Amino acid sequence: MRAVELPVASGDGHEASLLARIPDSPRSALLWLPALGVAAKHYIPFAETLAARGIAVFLHEWRGHGSSNRRTGRDCDWGYRELFADIAASEAAMLAHANDLPRSLGGHSLGGQLACCSLALAPQRAQSLWLVASGAPYWRSFPAPTRWWLPFAYRFLPWLADRCGALPGRRVGFGGNEARGVIRDWSRTALSGRYAATGVDVDLERGLATVQVETRAVVLAEDWLAPHGSLRFLLGKMPAVTARIQMLDTAAPGVRADHFGWLKAPDAVIEALLRAE
Repeated sequence: MRAVELPVASGDGHEASLLARIPDSPRSALLWLPALGVAAKHYIPFAETLAARGIAVFLHEWRGHGSSNRRTGRDCDWGYRELFADIAASEAAMLAHANDLPRSLGGHSLGGQLACCSLALAPQRAQSLWLVASGAPYWRSFPAPTRWWLPFAYRFLPWLADRCGALPGRRVGFGGNEARGVIRDWSRTALSGRYAATGVDVDLERGLATVQVETRAVVLAEDWLAPHGSLRFLLGKMPAVTARIQMLDTAAPGVRADHFGWLKAPDAVIEALLRAE
C-alpha cells in the first residue's frame, strides 16, 4: 500500500491536498467526501482498511479545513458552488492514478449529500455511490420530537453565521468554522427539502432524478443527525437508484453507532459497505 498526498488546485486560488491510500494492485477507486467541518486526515483509518481490501481511496479536503489554504471569515466566503468545483479538482487529481479503474463516489453526512449532487451535475463521475451516516437535512424527514425544533435551528444558524462572519461551529456543536454561503445553501435544503445552490444554474433536483448508479448506504442506529428517514428522503430524489441499505446497531465493541463514533473503528461500516458487492 502506498500513502500518497496529491496537490489539488481549483482554479480560483484554492489549494489543498488529496490524501490517498493506494494498494499495490487496486481493483477499484473511491473518492470520499468528509462530513461538514471534518478534516480528511480523520478518515485515514477508513482509507487504509479499504486499501487493504484492494480499493484505492482518495480523501477529499473541504475548503476551509485541514490542508486547505483558505480559512473562512467576514472577508472570505464561499458556498456549494465552490465546493462542487473543489470536488471536480479532486476527481481530476484522482484520475491521474485511477483512470482505468471502476470508480465510486461517496461521503459521510454532508459529503454524501454533495456526492449525490455531484452525480446530478456529472453523471459520468462514478459507477457507484457510497453513503455513510448521510441523509437530507429536510426537517420533515426527521422523527418527532427532533423535527419540532429543527426549523428554528435551521433559521438560527445562517443568522449566526452572518452576524459572526462565519459559523462558529465548534462553539455551537455543529461543524467547524463554516462559510456563510455554505450554511445558507445547506439551510435552504433543510427548510425546503430541495437542493439548490447560489450561483449554480443547473437544476439539481432534475439532475438527481436522472442519477442511475449502484448505491450502498449505511445507517447508524443511534445517529440522530442522519436518521433512516433522512436517508430515505435523499434516496427518494433518485428514483432510478436501487440502494442496498445496511443498519448498524453498533460500530464496534465499546463504540456507539452514532454519527461520528464509527470513525474510531470503521471496520463494521466497511464490512457493511462491502457486503453489498
